[in-house]
Amino acid sequence: MAKVGIMGAGSWGTAISWLLTNNGHDVTVWSIDAKEVEMLSREREHKSKLPGVKLQDKIQFTNEIREGIEGKDFVVLAVPSPFTRSTAQKMRPYVKEGQILVNVAKGIEETTLMTLSEQIEEEIPQADVAVLSGPSHAEEVGKGLPTTCVAGARTKKTAEYLQKAFMSEVFRVYTSPDIKGIELGGSLKNVIALAAGIADGLGYGDNTKAALITRGIAEIARLGVKMGGKIETFTGLTGMGDLIVTCASVHSRNRKAGYLIGKGMSMQEAMDEVKMVVEGVYSAKAAKQLSVKYQVSMPIVDQVNAVLFEGKSPAEAVKELMLRDRKEEHSALPWDEEETK
Repeated sequence: MAKVGIMGAGSWGTAISWLLTNNGHDVTVWSIDAKEVEMLSREREHKSKLPGVKLQDKIQFTNEIREGIEGKDFVVLAVPSPFTRSTAQKMRPYVKEGQILVNVAKGIEETTLMTLSEQIEEEIPQADVAVLSGPSHAEEVGKGLPTTCVAGARTKKTAEYLQKAFMSEVFRVYTSPDIKGIELGGSLKNVIALAAGIADGLGYGDNTKAALITRGIAEIARLGVKMGGKIETFTGLTGMGDLIVTCASVHSRNRKAGYLIGKGMSMQEAMDEVKMVVEGVYSAKAAKQLSVKYQVSMPIVDQVNAVLFEGKSPAEAVKELMLRDRKEEHSALPWDEEETK
């Protein structure tokens, strides 16, 4: 049994608290909102963010950040990506040398283009920072539906420790050393999911969705490999797997926001309707900046940015994607020599 602190009592933090408690661990959940802490302690259910998931009586809730960190074998960061750095700054005084911090949020910081683990390492240099990611909607994890994720860490020892801590008969965990690839896949897929939702909102069909998913992973992998990620990661759970679930699921806040934009709402109206942080909106500008920095073509990312921030109509964005210059699907595949003469 491990003593675990969870930073953040949103849908994902709540689902993970349920999962780890079921696995026999001693869990304390921290929230910055004292009213949320009081509600969860009393109701044992987050009715607005994870309705229907009853939390075990043994889970402790606190709004004192020290209580969620000191004496814990590992700490899970489950705050929305825009608040990762500020939360890490609050945590730093209480994190001991070598303490494992597991980030489960997904995003890229717009101002620095840093991944979330890089932000945490910058703010808490004494920590052993790891990630947990994959196709894993909180709504399904909290109901005990079979789910698979990947634990990424600097060392095999840390990855295998987390694998053992999280793994259960309904939650299978793989390990990987490719933290960079895992985080880029998890962050960039949210931008593609916005595009998939926009297409749904416009009334397009399964052919369109399949095209966005497959061409989307091509964009993600091109950039990810250029930045040091491994191609195997982008074809696996935290790449293609996470992209599929986020583009297709009714639980996806990014797809839902895109759907509302496709139906005619503004970006802000869509975010207000979703009532949760839409990570893809925060990652879209960073993704475009990265594509320019690393000189990687990302036409879907470009069009999502144009719709979100430049007032372009969703229908016009799709038209431009369809009418781009003719290309080979995979430029690395050779033609038969005789046919090219």
